[in-house]
Order: sequence, then C-alpha cells, then structure tokens
Amino acid sequence: MRKIVLILFFVLLIPLKGYTQVEKYKSVFTLNFIRYIGWADEAKQGDFVIGVLKSSKISDWITKQSAGKKFGYQNVVVKEFNSVEEVTDCQVLYVSSIINFSKHADTLKGKLGKNSLIITEAEGATKHGSVINFVVRDNNLKFEVHEANAQSLGLSISSKLANMAAAIKK
Repeated sequence: MRKIVLILFFVLLIPLKGYTQVEKYKSVFTLNFIRYIGWADEAKQGDFVIGVLKSSKISDWITKQSAGKKFGYQNVVVKEFNSVEEVTDCQVLYVSSIINFSKHADTLKGKLGKNSLIITEAEGATKHGSVINFVVRDNNLKFEVHEANAQSLGLSISSKLANMAAAIKK
C-alpha cells in the first residue's frame, strides 16, 4: 500500500514540475522580449512596469528574475492583476490563458498606454491585438509575433526577435 501511495505521489508530482518549467520559460522569454522591442520615448519614462493578468506563477517568476534589475535607466516593477478591471497602464501586459483575450481585448487596450506590449498565451490572440503570443506546436513552447499590431502600438520588433518566432504575421 505504501508503495502505491509513493508511486502515485511521484506520478502526480511530475506534471506539476513540468507545468512550473513552462511558466519559468514564459517568464524568461517575456523578460528577454523587452530587449528586442523598439520602445517609444513615452515608454522610457518612470519605472518599467510589467503587468501580469491572472497568473501568479508567471508574476512570481518575473519578480524573482527581475529583482534589483533595471531596463536601461528604469527600475523594473512587476504588478499582478487579478481581473481585467484592475489593469492599469504598464509597458508590458502579460495576459494568461485564463482570460478570454478576444472578449476583453478592446477593454484591455483601452486601459493601457498607446505604447504597451501585449503578450498572450491564447490561440488566435494576435487577431485581436496581441503582439506576442505563446503557442504550443508539436509539444514545444513557441511564440508568434504580429508586426502590424506592434506598429499600431508604436513599437518596433527587432529582426532578431522576428527570426526566433514560430510565426510572423505582418
């Protein structure tokens, strides 16, 4: 009986560990994305704020990885939002798949500054204004980049970032 309980414990632990790794990768990618974005002058004022909507794990990882770091001359500040209504202006907004981005895209864009990078993890999110969208293809975590959405927000995408993307939409 003990053996069965121990085996079940490890079987259940494995998916949780893998899930944590996915969040960690998304967090690392998110922090690296900001280096490959051409930011408008307005976005370079005050603190560099990264908002995370409905994902405490992503928020925790980004907070740990950015602690004490700066983006240029700006302090990196991470804000966690638990609902669409709580969202305030930030340079980057990470929207978890828990939120129906297509339903809330207009509201979220209205709450953000005109030069905010929107990162999502929902199939088809770039059709609704997301600039970078995490997707799973062939059991691998990848991301797509939508250059026209970036341009409409006053942002430019580095060719290095575009070359790493799984799909580039113009």
